[in-house]
Amino acid sequence: MVTPQAVEGAALQLRGVGKTFVRADRSTVLALEGVSLDVAAGELVSLVGPSGCGKSTLLRLIAGLEPATTGELRVGSEPITCPSAERGLMFQDPSLFPWLTVRRNIESGLVARGVLRQRRHEVAEFLRLVGLEAFADVYPHQLSGGMAQRAALARALINHPRVLLLDEPLGALDQFTRMRMQDEILRVWESRGTTMVLVTHDIDEAIYVSDRIAIMTPRPGRIEQIIDVALKRPRRRTDARFLALRAEILERLNLSGDPANSSSPPALDNLSR
Repeated sequence: MVTPQAVEGAALQLRGVGKTFVRADRSTVLALEGVSLDVAAGELVSLVGPSGCGKSTLLRLIAGLEPATTGELRVGSEPITCPSAERGLMFQDPSLFPWLTVRRNIESGLVARGVLRQRRHEVAEFLRLVGLEAFADVYPHQLSGGMAQRAALARALINHPRVLLLDEPLGALDQFTRMRMQDEILRVWESRGTTMVLVTHDIDEAIYVSDRIAIMTPRPGRIEQIIDVALKRPRRRTDARFLALRAEILERLNLSGDPANSSSPPALDNLSR
């Protein structure tokens, strides 16, 4: 894990977290069960698992947008009971306000908290951080997909969240832009030390950016295994250990394409140390 000069992030602790949804007909759906996870301050952890396993639900619980049915969630020593600017959330859709310029979109988080006057000077800093100084007065429809996501990233970061939750934020981008944005997220993470939890369906992305990868089971979602990504940064996607770890994770998820291995994926111990 990279140790920046100033760590803004906070530790995150999940203990026995479960979530049950009640349908309109009063039947129940168990989405998450017994999820326990520790994320160190300034760490970047990815959640990987099949669709519908509860990854996004878990982010919503951490954000405080939904209450957990069972278990406990904490940021530092404080329990998570409601939304807070300390926990930023970035979605696949940048959700920029189309009637506001890039600068005004980034300012919107400060406006919502009533602190724009005191912290307006920070807007230029965050525009520089994501490389959008020349596009400050441009409207969202004039931006490429990658630039729009950089603006959304700056809007999330300007509130100085101690934990930034990333829900498949690069999923709608083309592959080349996606890889460049992975580098942008890493650069911002290394410079600010924000604790980050990333939901992704892209195994290469998880290996490329993460300190650790948590593999989740099909619903009800549980954390089946946590893998330490012991590869030095900057990482090469063509490195033999990168490719070997990718193959092992695909087999764990039964996605290797080899029917002979689909029923009993091998252990990851040799590559997770």
